[in-house]
Amino acid sequence: MLFLKRIFTWWNGSTIGTNLQIRRKGTKVGEDAYGNTYFEQKSDAYDGRLRRWVTYTGYADASRIPPEWQAWLTYTHDAVPTEDTRPDYEWEKEHRPNLTGTVHAYKPKGSLDRGGERAKVAADYEAWSPDA
Repeated sequence: MLFLKRIFTWWNGSTIGTNLQIRRKGTKVGEDAYGNTYFEQKSDAYDGRLRRWVTYTGYADASRIPPEWQAWLTYTHDAVPTEDTRPDYEWEKEHRPNLTGTVHAYKPKGSLDRGGERAKVAADYEAWSPDA
């Protein structure tokens, strides 16, 4: 079963075809704290820039890419990030994955998942009636 997942599902990690393409056309540049692996194309692309990409460890969630690696992936910074390139700040929180679509997703008052009822506010819409 795991073998079939590796062939057909890209959201549970990279597929076998992706891994073969990476091995053929790319070189490993580094890894981040979440275990994601970053690659760069071996030869120049048609626009003169080396293509860059990431393979995720586990579920493919783009919110699990740290800011320094995101900057490298999008050509904001050319230098490959290292452990000491980005300072840690005391106000930073630990990463939380994107919870949309899970039971832990944010559901504000009035959402259908919380009963669909909310308190009236002054800006509520009042439908027009021709009899009024």
